[in-house]
Amino acid sequence: MSNSSPYILVLYYSRNGQTAEMAKQIGRGVARVAGMEAKIRTVPPVSPDTSASLPAVPDTGAPYATREDLADCSGLALGSPTRFGNMAAPLKHFLDGTGDLWLNGKLEGKPGGAFTSTGSLHGGQETTLLTMMLPLLHHGMVLCGLPYSERALNDTTSGGTPYGPSHWAGTGAEQDLSEHERILCQAFGERLARLAQKLSD
Repeated sequence: MSNSSPYILVLYYSRNGQTAEMAKQIGRGVARVAGMEAKIRTVPPVSPDTSASLPAVPDTGAPYATREDLADCSGLALGSPTRFGNMAAPLKHFLDGTGDLWLNGKLEGKPGGAFTSTGSLHGGQETTLLTMMLPLLHHGMVLCGLPYSERALNDTTSGGTPYGPSHWAGTGAEQDLSEHERILCQAFGERLARLAQKLSD
């Protein structure tokens, strides 16, 4: 990816890997749109210590996001597992440090949306997605969801909402993304990328 290429930032926190897999599928959808790339980034866990206890670069997976990654993106897909119907603390901690981007309007007019993974089918998917949209609104972003013209949204028996992609991970052995969930993640990525191009014009 060249430094000057427009990109969708797929920013997520994942503990068991399902949200990370969703991020990859969203990136595939972004890649369908000529002239737009996906930059997949994560955030570190919140440390219970008073000083940093993690290296600056993770051992595996996506690199940690910088505030510059966020400031320079053309659009944003924000992902988190559910925590009592809300986003996980590490992602909120990262967003809480973006006050200067808000003050300078760095994200105004850009498309943004959310995705999530939950252990139980009715474990707060929609409330998590909706509460994740609140900081996007404060940053002046244009919300992006999934329309019911996406057939998989009508056919799914697992995750998937009009508020954004979701995954039902199960409460026992972690379930892989279903075919409908993968389709919806990719459709969401493509929709964000196309919307970003239109808004930039």
